[in-house]
Amino acid sequence: MKRKILLMLALAGLCSLGVAEVKESLPYQNPNLSAEVRAKDLLSRLTLEQKVTLMMNDSRAIPELGIQEYNWWSEALHGAARSGLATVFPQAIGMAASFDPELLQQVMEIASTEQRIKYIQARRAGLVKRYSGLTVWTPNINIFRDPRWGRGQETYGEDPFLTRKMGYAVVTGLQGKPDEKVYKLAGEGKWRPYDKLHACLKHYAIHSGPEYERHKFNVTDLSQRDLVETYLYAFENIVKTTDVHEVMCAYNAYEGKPCCGSDQLLTQILRKEWGYKGIVVSDCGAINDFYSLRYENHRVFENAAASSANAVLSGTDVECGSAYRSLPEAVKSGAIKEEDIDVSVLRLLTDRFRLGEMDSDEIVSWNYIPESFLANEESDQKALQMARESMVLLKNDGNLLPLSGKKIAVIGANATDSVAQWGNYYGSPRRTVTVLDAMRQTFGPTNIIYKRGSNLVTDDVFESAFSQCVGLNGQKGFTVKYWNNLKKEGEPAVVQDLTSPWQLCTGGNTVFAPGVNLRDFSAEYVATFHADKNQQIVLDGFICGQGCYLVNGDTVQTFRTGHGPRPFNKTIDVEAGKDYHIVIDWAYIADDAQINFDLGIFNPLNYDKLVADTQDAEVYVYVGGISPKLEGEEMKVPYEGFKGGDRTSIQLPKVQRETLKKLHETGKPVVFVCMSGSAIGLEPETNTCDAILQAWYGGQQGGQAVADVLSGAYNPAGRLPVTFYRSEEELPDFGDYNMKGHTYRYFKGEPLFAFGEGMSYSTFEYGNTRLRRTTSHIDGEPTRIGYSLIIQVTNTSQRDGEEVIQVYLKKENDEEGPLRSLRGFKRVPIKAGETVDVEIPIEDLRTYNPETCKMEIVPGSYMLYYGPSSRLKDLHPINFNLKEE
Repeated sequence: MKRKILLMLALAGLCSLGVAEVKESLPYQNPNLSAEVRAKDLLSRLTLEQKVTLMMNDSRAIPELGIQEYNWWSEALHGAARSGLATVFPQAIGMAASFDPELLQQVMEIASTEQRIKYIQARRAGLVKRYSGLTVWTPNINIFRDPRWGRGQETYGEDPFLTRKMGYAVVTGLQGKPDEKVYKLAGEGKWRPYDKLHACLKHYAIHSGPEYERHKFNVTDLSQRDLVETYLYAFENIVKTTDVHEVMCAYNAYEGKPCCGSDQLLTQILRKEWGYKGIVVSDCGAINDFYSLRYENHRVFENAAASSANAVLSGTDVECGSAYRSLPEAVKSGAIKEEDIDVSVLRLLTDRFRLGEMDSDEIVSWNYIPESFLANEESDQKALQMARESMVLLKNDGNLLPLSGKKIAVIGANATDSVAQWGNYYGSPRRTVTVLDAMRQTFGPTNIIYKRGSNLVTDDVFESAFSQCVGLNGQKGFTVKYWNNLKKEGEPAVVQDLTSPWQLCTGGNTVFAPGVNLRDFSAEYVATFHADKNQQIVLDGFICGQGCYLVNGDTVQTFRTGHGPRPFNKTIDVEAGKDYHIVIDWAYIADDAQINFDLGIFNPLNYDKLVADTQDAEVYVYVGGISPKLEGEEMKVPYEGFKGGDRTSIQLPKVQRETLKKLHETGKPVVFVCMSGSAIGLEPETNTCDAILQAWYGGQQGGQAVADVLSGAYNPAGRLPVTFYRSEEELPDFGDYNMKGHTYRYFKGEPLFAFGEGMSYSTFEYGNTRLRRTTSHIDGEPTRIGYSLIIQVTNTSQRDGEEVIQVYLKKENDEEGPLRSLRGFKRVPIKAGETVDVEIPIEDLRTYNPETCKMEIVPGSYMLYYGPSSRLKDLHPINFNLKEE
């Protein structure tokens, strides 16, 4: 009832969102006609130049035809992203660990609602900017084939079937279904069946690093089996079973042709074989990689015109970049015909009509969603539920966990790092609960001792020297001047003194200071630093914006990032007794503008002092791992073991290993909480730690989920969506895309922790199992052969819990095939002492047929394995035969 009242209130106050009004006299202006009919009519009225502007990511308005400006680029990887206030759910890899596609769909329905609200807010404000649109570039369904890839955190793991299931949940959750209640509240005759949002499958195809070579990397000599069975599997299934509207082509090349210009991938496979009718959008700058001489890339064409013509003819409809401006030139030269451009423009116009973006706001029911649905208590609780389900307990010697009645020393840089919990491509939550916050709340502040210890990678401790700075007014700290323009023109709008290190971000529509704009503003932070000794001072910034650091008038560091914040650190030598004039010149460049800053000294970590300072503790909880500042998309990371956003080593950083060793030597139990977006080689930690909890990047409620597991308030059941190897020495070359040796499906060694593995505080036993013949459905079409497993599972403990039951398929005598492949799973709650029968459909009996080079049901002898992980010793086998019918 409360939600209904809110909707009615929203209806009463809904104002015009600024859509250009055009008298309904032409077919394209008539909302009663289909989107396709309207698009064809509008297309016929466009000039070539107008068509080309519509094919750009930041499409300009065409006022004479009532076409508004539109930006195709928005993000919703794990919540509405980069457009201010939003619910931040766990990073995608963490949500994959839930093995709960139903919950994931609910999460993405919330993300979809919040993104639609972002669109409404932007239209009301007269803003058309990146990240405020209705076309979101998610999910990332690339296969996380190698743990060294920095963007693997954005995926749903290493298994094609799990990726397919989770990707399906994301697409259906984001795109939504017609909501009759919303339609009725919009008013009789005032609604049309518009789409809520459009999702995008990325990055098509065969894309998983290295990040530092993505603009020039060429996947070659890949077996047809690996292409079909691994890299294209989830793309094909989701395209065929959903109405997904967008596919993003990747930066890399395949067999010598850039993916965004590959006729084989985009035309032959995607459109002809799979029947895809939607839009293909380029990754940002991918067309420039065809020809640009500014950096290393593919360079398969001489100029923008030839590159753009090739991309469009191959099927890339919308470019994120600027190369498509040359399309009129390409038409003039004969490289492409205007009719070829029409094919793309018709697709994109049709989708804009389907979203209601081209119509009056009052007839689009989705625009009646009230702002009270944005980042509210309900979404916060869903974020907590997903964070809890993402937790994977990997070790619990002697049933150390859950903890109770003990004095706990919480140590580690990630214990207080809220930004690390957000992963990448994130929004701005109302509040983030860190691990330390939650531990104090859960166990009581008097039972918690906190020491940061070292940074994540370097064996030093940051000591702020902010108190040695004096601003322009003689106050301790910095003086900041703000201008409500980008060039610092005229008198400052606001002048302030900042007396402590600052963390400023426009997320959640929060201004840097009262009187300062949310957008298009600039700043100058000024102080004089007095050195009291000869030493090195670090200027430590985490920034989304553009500008530089100046010391005594000299530029010592420049920065520019509009693609999420990045660390920008600069070390300067100072001499005792001297003053240093420091200026940070900063300007807005994109939404979610940000500048966090401190300056100070790094002192070596004193292990003996750390132990002495925590001697009253009875148990250590070390919160470490890595962070999105170390792994991610094409980023500069100047530390050993990291390169360009990827990792060259999968080991835990040395300083953390040494710290855990020192804590272990005290004889007190050690709990290691590992935050990461990828697998860490934790073999030494299995000896120095009594319990290990893999916590991923848990979103705004990640810290609370950790505390709930450690205290026993929540019984963990998450499972690993990736294999945890012992070291990178077990892995093939990072650039080798053939699957041999990669992932649990082809790795013949003994993993440290297996795909699908995870512990609980409950214990389960598997009993009688039977195989039942059914009708299976592949890609929405019924087949003659299908099976379900009915598995008896008993909770043999005295505690209610959840079990994630997994089913794997293996075709016998298939020497080139996977060792086993996931083909079904279910997360099931089972009460203490209860026995349940769990039915799991075997959703896909197809295997690779070398005779046809396709995934097909091939007669022969098969093994089904079922159990709680992919590890062979945990699985129970069933043999069966598929006969030709």
